[in-house]
Amino acid sequence: MSSVEPPQHVISTFGLRDVEPAPLGADWDGGWRLGDVVLSPVADHARAAWSAKVRETLTVDGVRLARPVRSTDGRYVVSGWRADTFVAGEPEPRHDEVVSLSMRLHAATAQLERPRFLVQPPVAPWADVDVFVAADRAAWEAVPLRSARGAGAPEPSSTDGKSSLELVKQLATLRKPVESPDQLVHGDLFGTVLFSGSDAPGISDITPYWRPAPWAAGVAVVDALSWGDADDGLVGRWDDLPEWPQMLLRALMFRLAVHALHPRSTSEAFPGLARTADLVRLIL
Repeated sequence: MSSVEPPQHVISTFGLRDVEPAPLGADWDGGWRLGDVVLSPVADHARAAWSAKVRETLTVDGVRLARPVRSTDGRYVVSGWRADTFVAGEPEPRHDEVVSLSMRLHAATAQLERPRFLVQPPVAPWADVDVFVAADRAAWEAVPLRSARGAGAPEPSSTDGKSSLELVKQLATLRKPVESPDQLVHGDLFGTVLFSGSDAPGISDITPYWRPAPWAAGVAVVDALSWGDADDGLVGRWDDLPEWPQMLLRALMFRLAVHALHPRSTSEAFPGLARTADLVRLIL
């Protein structure tokens, strides 16, 4: 996300005055703090407005949830920027707490309806959101990445991108049917849950997917194992979650597909994913 300072007209439209913007980290999508409010650039207007509307009234046990701040004329998004209440904290390697939060959060979001934008396929020209839509579908469709190819996704050219694609194909043969119901889930918890001492963990945004709740927990575990120095035992500590091996498998395929498709993927990210693939194979 851009680290460009929010324009003055955006600051004014959200009713913020006489406060010097201070840049925040990736957990706020490259946002800027102005007093008790954070202005963050928006990658997709529909998703940002949806998240704001949901977070306006959602209550989750043991979670500090950033609330949207509407503009002076009632909008959630102004010229590509959203505003939220500031939630203190920063990401920490408290991976089991993130998984526990995931289950509480998704108990609260289970009754939410599927937003229309989650039904739409990836389309060209490709934006970040299309990469993640295609990667998500790759883990579940009969032929992985069929949706991506149908939308004109380029084939990966890097060695690690090709290796990711090959792993996706190999792991697809290990899939079995699952019965866990789809629902609205936050599919990007790793690195975005904010901890501040003994306070309840915080969430600054919800990245929506329509998948089983254990899958979202699986994505957090795959990310923690691949890039968060999590201990291998993290896999087994949550094996009481429904259809856990298959949820981890699909979460891993999703992340590998993102790595293969995303133009900003780096070779440094692949070894962690390959190591996680070895761990997941052991429990299948």
